[in-house]
Amino acid sequence: MINRLIRKIFFVLLFNFSFLIFNSNLSAQHENVPVDHNVYTFLKEMKVKGILQHIHDDNPGMSRKEVYDYLKIIFDRKNELSGTESKILKKYIDEFSYENADSTNTFQLINGNNNYSNRFSDLFSNKIKHFYSYRDENINFYFEILGRALYGQNFKPFINNSELYDIGFRGRGTILDKVGYSMTIQKGGVSGSQDLAIIFDPRLKYNFKFYEKLENIGNYDFTEGYLRFFSEPAEDMNIAFQIGREKLKLGYGYGSRLVLSGDHPMLDFLKVDFNYGVFSFTSLHGSTVGEFNIDRDENYTKMFAYNKFKLSLKNLFDIGLGESIIYSGRGIDLAYLNPFAFYKFIEMSLQDRDNGVVFFDFQSRFLKDLELQATFFMDENIISHLQEMDLFSNKTAYQVGLFWYEPISLNDLSLVFEYTKIRPYVYSHVNYKNSYTAHGELLGHRIGPNADEIYSSAAYNINDWIRGKFEYQFIRSGENMFDALGNVVFNSGGDAFLEHRIDIDAKHVAFLDGERINQNIFTFDIRFEPIREVYFDILYKYIIQKNITKDLTDYSSYGFIRMNLEI
Repeated sequence: MINRLIRKIFFVLLFNFSFLIFNSNLSAQHENVPVDHNVYTFLKEMKVKGILQHIHDDNPGMSRKEVYDYLKIIFDRKNELSGTESKILKKYIDEFSYENADSTNTFQLINGNNNYSNRFSDLFSNKIKHFYSYRDENINFYFEILGRALYGQNFKPFINNSELYDIGFRGRGTILDKVGYSMTIQKGGVSGSQDLAIIFDPRLKYNFKFYEKLENIGNYDFTEGYLRFFSEPAEDMNIAFQIGREKLKLGYGYGSRLVLSGDHPMLDFLKVDFNYGVFSFTSLHGSTVGEFNIDRDENYTKMFAYNKFKLSLKNLFDIGLGESIIYSGRGIDLAYLNPFAFYKFIEMSLQDRDNGVVFFDFQSRFLKDLELQATFFMDENIISHLQEMDLFSNKTAYQVGLFWYEPISLNDLSLVFEYTKIRPYVYSHVNYKNSYTAHGELLGHRIGPNADEIYSSAAYNINDWIRGKFEYQFIRSGENMFDALGNVVFNSGGDAFLEHRIDIDAKHVAFLDGERINQNIFTFDIRFEPIREVYFDILYKYIIQKNITKDLTDYSSYGFIRMNLEI
C-alpha cells in the first residue's frame, strides 16, 4: 500500500511538472545574453532616460526573452527616441526577435529548416547572421562561429607589440520554452611579447594554459556553459534556476563594482533569481580557486556564497541588502546553501573561520535623465568600532556615482561620474585562502584596498554603428613598504593577500598611509560595426604614475585594434 501511495505521488508530481513544461507558446528564448553585450548599454541609457523603469543592473545578466521584452517597451515609446536611438532599437529588435526573422533580415551560411537567406553576398550585409540554426515546436538551436584578432602596440616606456588571435564556437538555444542552454569554447594563440599580451587581454593572467608555457607558442583557452530553467508560476512572478559557468557581475558600479566586478576568473555556480512585483531575491553559490602554486598539492578550491534582497519602488528607487561569504578548506558547507539565513551569524556559529561581507545599495529613478547610485560595503566588521575609522578591523568601503544621459538636451550623449573609497585591509582575511580573490585576482573593485578613485566618462553614439568613449581615472593608493630583501617593513593594508599580522602590524593605520602612488589614466575608445556582427575596437590608454613617497614619475601608453566576429 505504501509503495502504491509513493507511485501515485510520483506520477502526480510528474504530471504537474510535465504540464508546467508543455503549457507554453514555445516562442521565448531563455538562454542568457552575455553581460558584455552592447545591448546592455542601450538598455541602461533608456532606463536613465525614463523609458524603462528598471533593468536590475546590479545583477545584469538577462535572458534573450527579457531583453526582447524591454525592447518592446521601448518600441511602444519610440516617438520619444532620437533618430540614432530609433536605428539602434531597430537593430536590436532584428537581433532578439527571432519570430520575425526571415530572408529579408537574416542570413544563414548552412541551410537548416528556416526561411533565411543563404546568398553568399549577404555574409557582408547588415543582416543578422547564423552559421547554422534549427527551430521547431520543441527546441531551437543556434550555432555561431566566434573569432578574434588583436594587434597591440606599447609606446612608452618602450616600443613593443603583441598579437592575439583565437577562434571558437557557441551553441545556444531553448528547450520546450523553459530550459535555456549555452556552451562556448575558444582557443587562441599569442605571438610577439607575452608580457604585453596580458595587458591587452587581462584574462591571460589567470589562464592556466597561458602561464603554464609548455608549448612552443603562447596559447590559451576559455570555456563556459550552463543550463537555465525559467518559470512564470503566476502573473508578475518569475523564477530562474541556473547551473554552470559564465561571466558574472554583481552589485552597482559604473567604472568597477565593489561586490563582484567581473574582472576575474569565471565562477562555477548554482544561482536562483526570484522576482515578484516590487520584490526580488538572488541567491548564488559558486566555486573558484586560490593562487596557483607549482606544488599541485598546495592548490585549493574556495567557495563564494551570495544573497541579495531588493525592494523596487516605482518612479522612486531601488534599495537592496546583500551579503556574501568566502570559505575554503572543506567541501560545500550546507549552512551556506541556505538562502534564508544571515551568513554573518551562521559564520560565527561555524567557529568564525570564513570571510563575511554585508553591503547596502541604492539606485534612483525619480529624476529623468539622471540616475544616482551608492553602495556601502562592510568586510567582516558589522557594528563595532565604526567610530574608529583608522582601526585595522574597520574594513569598510563606499561608492557614489551619477549617470547623466542627454545632458542639457544633447541627444545620444552620456556622462558618468563616480567616487570610490576602499579602506585598508578590505578584501583581506586572517586566513589568506579566504581573501576576496580568485586565482590571484580581486573579485571586487579593481583599485583594491587602501585606495580611492575618481572615475568619469563621456560616451556618444555617433550613429547606430559607431560609438566613441573617453574615460578619466584619478587613483590614489597606499602600498606596502619593503626592505632590500623584499620583506614587508610596513603593512599599509594595501594588499588583499596580506592580512593584518597580530603583534607585528599597527592596530591603527591611516587611509592612504604607506608608499603613496597617484595615477592619472586617460582612455580613448571607439567601436564600430561596418558589417553586422563584425566589430572593431580601437583603444588608446595613457598613464601617468607618480610615486609621491619616492618622488618618481613614470609615463606609459599603449593601444590596440581588435576585431571580433560572431557568425
